[in-house]
Amino acid sequence: MTTPHTVAVLGLGRMGTAIATRLADHGWDVVGWTRSGRTAGTIETVGDPNDAVAKADLVLLALFDGQACQQVVNHVRDSLRTDTIVLNTSTIAPAEASGLARQLGPSYVHAPVLGSVPAAAAGTLQILAAADHDALDRVRPILEALGTVQRVDDAATAAALKLVANNSLAGAVLALRDSLRQADALGLPRAQVLDVLELGQLGGLVARKRPFLTNQAPATTATAEFTIGALAKDMALLAAASNTPLRSAADLADIPADPEADIAVAATVPVEGDAVLEPLRAYLRGHATGDPAHFRDAFLPTAHIEGVRDGAFVSWRLDEYCALFHGRPAPDEPTRSRRIDAIDVHGTVAAATMTLWHGADTFTDIFLLIQVDDTWRIANKAYHRHS
Repeated sequence: MTTPHTVAVLGLGRMGTAIATRLADHGWDVVGWTRSGRTAGTIETVGDPNDAVAKADLVLLALFDGQACQQVVNHVRDSLRTDTIVLNTSTIAPAEASGLARQLGPSYVHAPVLGSVPAAAAGTLQILAAADHDALDRVRPILEALGTVQRVDDAATAAALKLVANNSLAGAVLALRDSLRQADALGLPRAQVLDVLELGQLGGLVARKRPFLTNQAPATTATAEFTIGALAKDMALLAAASNTPLRSAADLADIPADPEADIAVAATVPVEGDAVLEPLRAYLRGHATGDPAHFRDAFLPTAHIEGVRDGAFVSWRLDEYCALFHGRPAPDEPTRSRRIDAIDVHGTVAAATMTLWHGADTFTDIFLLIQVDDTWRIANKAYHRHS
């Protein structure tokens, strides 16, 4: 079997970008695509995933969830060559992994990864790979450039093992958070507490996150390696697959009324990160309730909301945007969902990306935020509507 030479990476979030960069640095021709239109440094990117797939011997999926994987596969299915391998590194439900394996047959490799962005960049991921022997042999050089490969019997098992691993990570994050809260309540010095915690069962997590926990990470690197929203999603998938109650997304988010919110905690982002989420939470509440008062809490009075609506560019002032909402939820609100994808903080300014699934439409919202008098507000929003 011939090893793939050209790799299409579909999904250029933190992990997708790290994987794409690692493969490019090790000699593969890499082309990338992402739904948000985000570029990835020196990686060639295209606006249509079919253009990426048409060039590729291997298509690597690095997407947020099973819904995204299925949507992207459906979109590019006709562009896949008969000899193209689809390698899925995404964290999805066991049933979703089985469905993709049935749909794509022996050309599908399900390979969720254990490890975060630094591990992908260093090629030290732990990879759970389930595939036909021939397909796995073809992609093994690529997988081994990313980390250590452990073969698993089938796609559902690989997906389930990844969820169990992430559940243990969630427990460690929550234990670290609770330990730091108790230590703060006792007035203990943060550095001394971390020294002691690093000696115990949380030592590895504390060692990796110490710069964030002490707010000493350089501004250029002070971004999350993973998000609590993603971890909460994985826990919900595991609970559904195992039919076993687990700690809920709300336990992680610490906001029971808003379990879908992507809440930053000390173990994942710099300590100031929680404050920057407040206007984004207000924005989420505005959509969930239809109450424009939440948008007024979220945005600066001078904010503009801009995008393309019905083929024409629109730029609403805040009052005009609020007038679109009438104080009640949308009729299909129970079926809608929203997710904060990423937040990058640079001193007193920040950028955030959010995905909203509203009926047949998916929106990508990109926010510019600013800190004024110790309070964060949204200065502007631009959006893209996918129908």
